[in-house]
Amino acid sequence: MKLGGLVKFTLIDFPGRPAAIIFTQGCNFRCRYCHNPELVYPHMFLESMPEEEVISFLKRRQGTLEGVVVSGGEPTLQEDLVRFMTDIKALGYKTKLDTNGTRPEVIKELIDKKLVDFIAMDLKAPLEKYAAITGVEANSTILRQSMDLIRQSGLEYQFRTTYDKEVLSDSDIATISQAVDGKNYKVQECLPVAKEKAALKVMHEEL
Repeated sequence: MKLGGLVKFTLIDFPGRPAAIIFTQGCNFRCRYCHNPELVYPHMFLESMPEEEVISFLKRRQGTLEGVVVSGGEPTLQEDLVRFMTDIKALGYKTKLDTNGTRPEVIKELIDKKLVDFIAMDLKAPLEKYAAITGVEANSTILRQSMDLIRQSGLEYQFRTTYDKEVLSDSDIATISQAVDGKNYKVQECLPVAKEKAALKVMHEEL
């Protein structure tokens, strides 16, 4: 696993559970508002955190933490994600996956193997506007497949959109909400990049 950072404690990223957040390196999107480019652009990657140290930390926090959020970057790009989440589940943690939905086959495998308890998928824009946000063209079939998998999984889930008002409109937000029947949908404020830069320092602190 290419691990770019760790937040040791959060009460807001895994609804209802005290949790840690593990951030993976690498992403197939280039979102214009991304506040952690150090997790996206290979030339900006910090030294990858040793996986064994992260697992050791989780072992020490058993009984204190209840959940682990695997975020990114885009976690489903990691070839050994299934094995990594198997290791986390073996420690007794509930797991949450943050994803952009571009690899439904990985999402399905995690669901089928009962390795994930909560899934949050970012819906960047109405499909016809994806390129304006992500810098790449969207495959609408793949994104819809992920949305359907998540909604039909029986798991807790959330769809969410970062509202970049330079590109998106209230009408766009309504269109996205309608696409998920308005269920479990959250709109997030688009914060200036500079306001979020300090986060990675915490994420990559020594264990």
